Amino acid sequence: MNPRENLNDLYAFVVVAREGSFTRAAARLGVSPSALSHTMRGLETRLGYRLLSRTTRSISVTEAGERLMATMAPRLDEIEAELAALGEARDKPAGTLRITASDHAIDTVLLPRLAQLLPAYPDIRIEFVVDYALTDIVAQKIDAGVRLGDQVAKDMIAVRIAPDLRMAAVAAPSYLEGRTRPETPQQLTEHNCINLRLPTYGGLYAWEFEKDGRKLNVRVEGQLTFNTLAQLRHAALRGLGIAYTGEPLVREHIAAGRLVSLLPDWCATFPGFHLYYPSRRQSSRALQLVIEALRFSA
Repeated sequence: MNPRENLNDLYAFVVVAREGSFTRAAARLGVSPSALSHTMRGLETRLGYRLLSRTTRSISVTEAGERLMATMAPRLDEIEAELAALGEARDKPAGTLRITASDHAIDTVLLPRLAQLLPAYPDIRIEFVVDYALTDIVAQKIDAGVRLGDQVAKDMIAVRIAPDLRMAAVAAPSYLEGRTRPETPQQLTEHNCINLRLPTYGGLYAWEFEKDGRKLNVRVEGQLTFNTLAQLRHAALRGLGIAYTGEPLVREHIAAGRLVSLLPDWCATFPGFHLYYPSRRQSSRALQLVIEALRFSA
């Protein structure tokens, strides 16, 4: 006798014993009374013991049946309770989500949107991994990533969470004082520019410009190089050079006069931030809520 083959039959026996009726037990199990009676006879034959005493009016449990009930019923109840708990955990918005993103995306998109979601779901925790590399989120066991639309791998599910991103070349008035402002991207080579190093390629970011369909990349030089945009912006605000960064990061500083926009006709626009993840089948309830909170609607 293979115990695994009899687990359903043992569960059916427990239900019959508790209900004291084939009719009520069959209704609870979703089978016919005759089929259930046949199942019980088969179980008794395999075990070699009579478990139930049947009369025309009632069913009672034999001594062997009582022993089996005392052993099996608590264990089956525990299994049923654990399966129910697992189902609740699957549907309950809880747990820790790891999301990789640039500090730019975190500051301008993720935190403002999630600030509206998280207070309503205290069991959801989010760990941000600030990273400019094109991280393999599956290999790194990260739940989701945020990148510009043209940087998301084709095998990932991508959800747009922000409009297209326009770049901005900026400098503080103190830096521009006494200097000739650049009128073309090529003239940036005459200035102290603040570089950004990209870890995926290991090199310095070549500033990308576009005007009237003409694309132009310029490799600039300067005294400072950073690997995060936040420090690049801080350096520009201190008058240490010209920076090239996402316009949302410097918008308020331009409006307040702390930074001056340069080459506005040349600054490129890229596909906006997308949140990406491996598969809908693997997405938890918590991740689904985060996706909906971040989803961009024009």
